[in-house]
Amino acid sequence: MARYAIGDVQGCFGALEALLARIAFDGTRDELWFVGDLVNRGPQSLAVLRFVKSLGDRAVCVLGNHDLHLLAVAVGAARLKPRDTLHDILAAPDRKELIDWLRTCPLLHVDAASATAMVHAGLLPNWDMEQALSLAREVETCLRSPDGTELLYHMYGNNPDHWEPTLRGWERLRVIVNGFTRLRYCDAEGRLDLHQKGKPGTQPAHLLPWFQAPSRNSRHTRVIFGHWSTLGAGQFDNVVSLDSGCVWGGALTAVRLDDGKLFSVPCEAMLQPN
Repeated sequence: MARYAIGDVQGCFGALEALLARIAFDGTRDELWFVGDLVNRGPQSLAVLRFVKSLGDRAVCVLGNHDLHLLAVAVGAARLKPRDTLHDILAAPDRKELIDWLRTCPLLHVDAASATAMVHAGLLPNWDMEQALSLAREVETCLRSPDGTELLYHMYGNNPDHWEPTLRGWERLRVIVNGFTRLRYCDAEGRLDLHQKGKPGTQPAHLLPWFQAPSRNSRHTRVIFGHWSTLGAGQFDNVVSLDSGCVWGGALTAVRLDDGKLFSVPCEAMLQPN
C-alpha cells in the first residue's frame, strides 16, 4: 500500500486522472489525501467531487476555502462569483448527496503514527497540534449540526485577525476557519494578513509565511498543505506545499508520504488567474 497527498485539484479532473496514472494508483490498496479545494475555477468540478466521494475509505479530504464557498452557495449563504464554475454541481441530480458528503469532511487530518498532518492553508503559530485538532473539531461539529447553515452565513470576513482563547461565538469560529483555509502570511505574533497572496519575498517586511513564524508550535509535525499557488510545490521547514497552480495552467502535484517523493503532471486547463 502507498499513500499520496495531492494538491489543489479545483475541478481539473483530466489532470487528476493523469496524475493517478503517473503514480500508478491502485484503488484497492492505495490511499489518497486531498489538501482541499476539490472544486471551482476548473472545468470539471462535478466529476472531481463524484470521483473523490466514490473512493470511500481510500481517500481523506480536508475542506478548502473553495469547498466551503460551494457549501455556502448551496444553502443560499453566498452568491456565485463571476469566475465560479460550480454550476454543474448545483444542477446535478445527486447534488444533495455530494453536498452532504462534502459537509462531513474535516478541516484538519492528523496521522499520529507518522507525525504528519494535512490542512488546506496553514496553522496559526500559537496552535500546537493538540489544540489545532480540538479547534478543527469545534468547527466540524458546528458545520454538521443544525447550526451549520448559520456558520456558512457568518464565516466570511477577515476579523478577528488573531487567535485568542477567550473568543466566543461566530468570531471564534471565523478565525479558526480563516486559519485553516485562508492563511498564508502572519506576523511574528500570529496576526493574520489575508490580503497578501504573492510568493515569499513580495510581502511587507513585518510578515512571514506562517510556517516560518519563530513561535510556531506545530513545527515538530510534518504539515501537508495547499492553497498557495504562488509558493508552488516544495518541501521545507518540515512542511510540504502542494499547490502548484494547476487551475492556472501550472501542474498538479502529489507527494508520496512514505518517502517524500514528488510527482507532477501539467494541467490542460489554461485559465486566467484572479
